[in-house]
Amino acid sequence: MKKVILFLTAGMLLASCASKKQFTELKSNYNKLSTEYQTAQVQLAENRATIKSLEERLAECKGSTEKLQTAYSQLQGSLDKSLQQNTEGNVNISKLVDEINASNKFIKQLVEAKDRSDSLNMVLTNNLTRSLSKEELKDVDVQVLKGVVYISLSDNMLYKSGSYQISDRAAETLGKIAKIITDYKDYDVLIEGNTDNVPISQTNIRNNWDLAALRASSVVQELQNRYGVDPKRLTAGSRGEYNPIANNDTNEGRQRNRRTQIIITPKLDEFMELIGQAPEEND
Repeated sequence: MKKVILFLTAGMLLASCASKKQFTELKSNYNKLSTEYQTAQVQLAENRATIKSLEERLAECKGSTEKLQTAYSQLQGSLDKSLQQNTEGNVNISKLVDEINASNKFIKQLVEAKDRSDSLNMVLTNNLTRSLSKEELKDVDVQVLKGVVYISLSDNMLYKSGSYQISDRAAETLGKIAKIITDYKDYDVLIEGNTDNVPISQTNIRNNWDLAALRASSVVQELQNRYGVDPKRLTAGSRGEYNPIANNDTNEGRQRNRRTQIIITPKLDEFMELIGQAPEEND
């Protein structure tokens, strides 16, 4: 009987010891799980905070991306517009350069034509001056003014007193001038009569207009009939008393005003042709 009781007691003690050990293990596991749970909770909170921060940054990035896309579109539009303007500008610049080159070429042609004319005028003047004697040069004045050769002959040398008939003294001088005119075939010749302001008193001549015109006509016919100058190149004109070069109040001044001018001018065909070829201006 005692053995049985001892056995039961021992069994109960063993069972009690086993339950306490299991409890201790369970408690230990509980504490461990509780710690792990708390740790997981902290980690979850941190992760949620990280996710929220990332979501905010993502939203900011989306906003920045939209702004960048808008800015890019604006820049692209500006670039396209600039490229178009640049292309149009290049076309306009190229067109302007072409116009400038055409104008420069035209100006160069005009300058070359004028230079040729000036050179011929100087040669003509020098040849005529060398051909005249010192005595003739007293009554003949040769000048080049604005591309035109002016040969001014005094009436005392050219005409008989109070007349429009050519004097014998003038024949040789007109012959030398006629040779120069004949040699330079590309020139036109205007014979222009001038008088002082003293009224004419001859019955067959109405006034100084008539006298100057008759004297110019006499020189034209002398050059044509006696020296063979082509009449198509000749023109007779009158300035009467209205183109004085000196004061008519003195004898010396009136004498200077009584003159006949032989005006030798380059034919304008080349210049007119060049002007017709002038580049057109574009607005």
